[in-house]
Amino acid sequence: MSASHLFSAAVSACVLLGSSIAAFAADKVTFGTNWLAEAEHGGFYQAVVDGTYARYGLEVKILPGGPQANNGLLLATGKIEFYMGANMIQALTAVEQGVPTLAIVSLFQKDPVILMSHPGVGLDRFEDLPKATAFIGKENLVSVYQWLKLAYGFREEKVKPYTFNAAPFIADKNSIQQGYLTSEPYEIARQAGFKPNVFLLADHGYDSYSTTIEARRETIEKNPDLVQRFVDASAIGWYNYIYGDNAAANAAIKKDNPDIRDDQIAYSIAKMKEYGIVDSGDSLTLGIGAMTDVRMKAFFDKMVQAKIVKADLDYRKSYELRFINKKVGLDLRPKN
Repeated sequence: MSASHLFSAAVSACVLLGSSIAAFAADKVTFGTNWLAEAEHGGFYQAVVDGTYARYGLEVKILPGGPQANNGLLLATGKIEFYMGANMIQALTAVEQGVPTLAIVSLFQKDPVILMSHPGVGLDRFEDLPKATAFIGKENLVSVYQWLKLAYGFREEKVKPYTFNAAPFIADKNSIQQGYLTSEPYEIARQAGFKPNVFLLADHGYDSYSTTIEARRETIEKNPDLVQRFVDASAIGWYNYIYGDNAAANAAIKKDNPDIRDDQIAYSIAKMKEYGIVDSGDSLTLGIGAMTDVRMKAFFDKMVQAKIVKADLDYRKSYELRFINKKVGLDLRPKN
């Protein structure tokens, strides 16, 4: 064998060896969610089960949240690499409190928070709702409801505590209740036998991003390649979950949360599609996960006006755009 052939063979061997090592040396990543496994986490499970994360050199463990979990604290203390944030108020609060985390992608273009009312009792239009008794939880009372007071004239004296029990709302036909587009209306229909009126606050001006991925600043600065791969693979996972075969992902969700029903999962997916929760607005041109400075400024200004955050807060420290808006996965959206 000539010297040139020996050199070529050696190079080929090195390439093969390198490929083999890469195949077995996937970066281990833990992603903590903020609640029990459900369809609202489907794109992440999809990327695990269909091998998308693996193709991006990642071995991802999904750590479900729940009543007894505090995965946000695990992120802040560096115990996990990524966390699923609920909304941008949470990210703004992190800046306010000096927590070294920020949102790097928003898998939901619309926050699924809703108000529900009984049909046919004079509460069928959004402008009718301020007059009703309102069952609102503590977290939403100090955030979303403050914006509703400013924007639409809702009144705090109308509020009664919502303890995640729908019975008081079901019993009082002249009331409204907070909820999540993909869950509470389903439960009302199942428990009470009627379909409530559903008002998605995102369609009435509440433009927070939702279902974000949060990371520590240290991770972003020291390992941007890892962050980019996790963001890209997660976006692809969501395309495949919403538009493709999601049976294996749903099975994985049920494995982590055996109490969830098949019809609940199906309902949630249908509503995410119907209302454009995952894929609408900016994501139609920039790709799932899109965020923009313009929208963040508009949302921050609304929160300042509602006195939810202070005007001197540097809101730009709550998010990072360098890993998104690159049209990753756009080819996976159905053409029709």
